[in-house]
Amino acid sequence: MSEPLHTLKHEHRVIERALRALDGVCIRLEWGDPVPSAALTQLVEFINEFADRFHHRKEEAYLFPALERRGIVRKGGPLAAIQGQHEIERELTAEMRRALEEFKDLHSESRQNFVKAARRYVDHLIAHMQTEDSILFRLAEEILEETDIVEMKEAFERAESELSPRTRAEYETLASELEDTWVV
Repeated sequence: MSEPLHTLKHEHRVIERALRALDGVCIRLEWGDPVPSAALTQLVEFINEFADRFHHRKEEAYLFPALERRGIVRKGGPLAAIQGQHEIERELTAEMRRALEEFKDLHSESRQNFVKAARRYVDHLIAHMQTEDSILFRLAEEILEETDIVEMKEAFERAESELSPRTRAEYETLASELEDTWVV
């Protein structure tokens, strides 16, 4: 697999670590265990910064246009479907943020609202990543040419410093720490 596509798949594995942590937080909330709002904030911010701004933006800005140049249509095609899933994920992240604001009031209903929003996000994103891994990235591997791969690699390197204040290694460390702390 080419380096840019391998990078995107690897980022999925990093995101999965954070999703396992988020699932562990949900389980603890359902059990009635105390979970500091700061931990929830950290998880939601990780999702917003890494999954969306760092990962999805690279797909949308560099992978999708490369696929379009090779004949994969965006409007009404698979790229539009994936883009639509990214939009759903952004909406679900916003829903988690709203639930997090309520959570700070410590009402039991707000705990349930956060769990509901987080579970919807986890379920959606897992299915989304499986689709990208099994269909989109395989398709890309088959139709992208070496020039596309080189351009994407260079663009990813530039974009990573522009898209986020953290490096990929810092996100990987954070995801591991979140998983170690919260997985059940």
